[in-house]
Amino acid sequence: MKIRLGTSRIGWVPYLAIWTAVAIVFALQNALTRSLNGEAAALFDHLRWSMIQWYSWAALAPLVFRLAVRYPLQPGRHLLGLGPQLVASLAVTFMAMITGALVSTLFEPSGFADQLGYFLAQHFAVGMLTYWALFAIQQAMHFHAEQAQRTLEASQLATDLAQSRLVALKSQLQPHFLFNTLHAIITLLDEDKVSAEDMLLRLSELLRAFLEDYDGQEITLRQELELIELYLGIQRTRFKDRLQSRIYIAPDTLDCAVPSLLLQPIVENAVRHGIGNRVGSDTIEIESRREGDTLCIEVRNRNSTLSTEPEPSAGHGIGLSNTRLRLKELYGAAADVRLDMIWPEGVVCRIRVPFRELEGPDEGPEFSAGLAPA
Repeated sequence: MKIRLGTSRIGWVPYLAIWTAVAIVFALQNALTRSLNGEAAALFDHLRWSMIQWYSWAALAPLVFRLAVRYPLQPGRHLLGLGPQLVASLAVTFMAMITGALVSTLFEPSGFADQLGYFLAQHFAVGMLTYWALFAIQQAMHFHAEQAQRTLEASQLATDLAQSRLVALKSQLQPHFLFNTLHAIITLLDEDKVSAEDMLLRLSELLRAFLEDYDGQEITLRQELELIELYLGIQRTRFKDRLQSRIYIAPDTLDCAVPSLLLQPIVENAVRHGIGNRVGSDTIEIESRREGDTLCIEVRNRNSTLSTEPEPSAGHGIGLSNTRLRLKELYGAAADVRLDMIWPEGVVCRIRVPFRELEGPDEGPEFSAGLAPA
């Protein structure tokens, strides 16, 4: 059984314990005051009087809380609730006096009228203060609950906003990749129709993966590698013997969670800034390893340079900038992506994300490509 106090509830045992403690404190105070004034009275009598007084308020406290909820003092509109509360405080305090007088007649020789007069003379002012103290407690609880609700709503709004930004970034990235790939296929149609057909088949497999009924922002590294192998197959068909790929994956990283479509824009940059703009051949290398609580992924190519870029950290287009934003939204300062030169020639993109195995890895999209490097 619980006592309802406004919008809150409290068990009857702790509720009675609180009022009993109040009664004991006032009984001791009254006994001490009378003893110092030379008036003789048994401690039990003081305790009985105090319990009658405060248990009356214990019975009326739920009513006070209901009235506080019904007529609150709202910021900027205090007068609208003050009038009803003044009337209510007088009425409820008088009810407490009547209740105390009625119960007291069971233990005292005098009648109800004498007891009521005694309660009005001795306890009415304290009763008024008790009413307003209970009202203040209810208002404080109400404002605290409102603040907690606003904090929760603000947190939920921030989470929804971050999720919306991630979805927007991902939706921006996929058309970017699709249009670039279609352009490559169109370029190849006049040169090698068989290869163009093979690229279209691989692209359809990629599109199927994109359209899987899967709304999560993360997949396992294993699934991400299977997806990137489809993309590399398209690029190897386009560049033929000029492009090779090598994949070095630590086995303990395969089930680690990574943002979906993480590697594709990085690999696309490596191809576009490598053999896409330069003569000769190139090798795309993908490596993953665990370093403590961090998953480290590197994407390297051997036929490009950062020296022609005005700002290495910002000059690799929408793919890299979106990757950086997605990592920030998902992991904050715990993730990082940067570009570095490698010797004797080439560029490496280093990605660091928190190491965390994805729960339920089988719930993500299914891919049919293998992991074997070309």
